[in-house]
Amino acid sequence: MSPEATRRPRVLHVITGLGIGGAEQQLRLLLRHLGAECEVVALREAGVVAEGIRADGTPVVDLGMGGNRDLRALPRLVGLMRAGRYDVVHTHLYRACVYGRVAARLAGVRAVVATEHSLGESQIEGRPLTRGTRALYRGTERLGTATVAVSATVAQRLEAWGVPAQRVHLVPNGIDPDDFRFAPATRAATRAQLGLAQDAFVVGGVGRLVPGKRFDTLVRAVAATPGTDLLLAGDGPERPVLLALAAKLRASGRVHLVGATPDVPALLAAMDVFVSPSREEAFGLAVVEALASGLPVLHVACPAVDDLPASHAPGARRIGATQQDLVSALRAQLEAGARRFPVPRAVDGYHIAHTADRVMALYTAAAATRPGRKK
Repeated sequence: MSPEATRRPRVLHVITGLGIGGAEQQLRLLLRHLGAECEVVALREAGVVAEGIRADGTPVVDLGMGGNRDLRALPRLVGLMRAGRYDVVHTHLYRACVYGRVAARLAGVRAVVATEHSLGESQIEGRPLTRGTRALYRGTERLGTATVAVSATVAQRLEAWGVPAQRVHLVPNGIDPDDFRFAPATRAATRAQLGLAQDAFVVGGVGRLVPGKRFDTLVRAVAATPGTDLLLAGDGPERPVLLALAAKLRASGRVHLVGATPDVPALLAAMDVFVSPSREEAFGLAVVEALASGLPVLHVACPAVDDLPASHAPGARRIGATQQDLVSALRAQLEAGARRFPVPRAVDGYHIAHTADRVMALYTAAAATRPGRKK
């Protein structure tokens, strides 16, 4: 077998930013399991997750892009791709997909894989979908080789946009279940650190604090459910709004916003029920993580669970989107008392090792169909 056939492919991952977020954390985890020689470029905000990726041994470059129309980033990205002589470019999130596909074409890299992490019915990455956004996405999608959908729901949305079915590949997100294994000692220590009573009934949520996540509904529901505290992990523009809302509802002492933290497993251990109030999700990674911690889950929309038979995630319950729906569900959970469930079958199906294997197969196919560089 020739050295060329056995060498690990060189892959450049291009992502919009590397602050705390589901897609960003997913990339870091994927990099640990890929059998490829990888480097990462963040168009902007190479933050906490970038530091973690570097600590894991993967180089990260921050292009310092100023905004969506900062075209100065494009020649820099083209130059990096040409200098790196990559076999594959893998893009993540909308802005990186648009700029990354164009740059790869200009640099002569023909194997281009894009992962669509956050495509909803009416929004993408928490922002409203416009005709222009959709047109730009579809136009640049044609420059790539393959587009990864993180759920069957996202695959259907892409095809409805006009992306040819043969270019769409289902590769669900993944987690390392061992990271989320519940430990009573971790629960006690985390509650003590956060100032939560050991016998408190703690409702939890994790995610970007943006309007689309509807955490305001969760704050209102907890305020209307005596005997519950809220532990909310994440950061974003809605943070001051949520704090003001908690004060207005006289629930400040029961609402704990801990900001963005990489130690999500410890926070999940401290919770008694997990809630995902968002009306639109592309996958629902936080829900899968909560299930891996043995938590009962209440969710409005979660393709990771909704696309499976109910028997695969018995601890998850789909509820209505109104505040009263959530209040009723929380009261039922409170009455049932705090308890942990066995890790469901769905969690094993979403193991990060399976995700990495499917991504590597896509790299091989993409590089074989469209040679990595022009000669």
